[in-house]
Amino acid sequence: MTDLSDPTLVYDIRQSRYLNITGRCTLRCQFCPKQNGSKQVHEFDLNLRSTVTAQEVIPMLGDVSQFDEYVFCGYGEPTLNLDCLIGVATEIKARGGKVRVNTDGLGNLFHRRNILPELVKCVDSLSVSLNANTEASYLEHCQPKLANSYSAVLEFIQLAPKFINQVQVSAIDGLAGVDIEQCRLIVEQAGCEFKHRHLDVVG
Repeated sequence: MTDLSDPTLVYDIRQSRYLNITGRCTLRCQFCPKQNGSKQVHEFDLNLRSTVTAQEVIPMLGDVSQFDEYVFCGYGEPTLNLDCLIGVATEIKARGGKVRVNTDGLGNLFHRRNILPELVKCVDSLSVSLNANTEASYLEHCQPKLANSYSAVLEFIQLAPKFINQVQVSAIDGLAGVDIEQCRLIVEQAGCEFKHRHLDVVG
């Protein structure tokens, strides 16, 4: 049986295995439980005290045939630990598994290059958080640490479908000043699938 003890590097929700590879993030979203002192999803404590390596995660993958997909998702932005992400995802694909990355879409901005050609080799799908239809709302709710983050996430959403076949982009219903239907329009015009999320519903 896989050891899911602290620190929690892998955790299971329904038929998917989730991979928690970093606590670092490019955003300080005011609706994120982490900003209110909680680093827990369901019964799993996702607090990390050190940098995670691929060598730590790979032994915890288990039998890929037992999971619908492996999802890079914790309370950090997985593309910030890109070497680990690619190393683990490459191993999952070699074993015949499916890989999804949950991202804020700022990986290109952070790394100062297009990382999609690297991801396409080992990632089946992306779930991107948009969360606002205007830059003002994005700055208010997501509080990015990097300049020009909103334009960067919009550019990433436009670019991603050219590399990754399945790109889902979400926005949260319930954030003040955010027009969900405008978010949907932005997403669908970019050729991505829109996911309508609801405030305070996690996992």
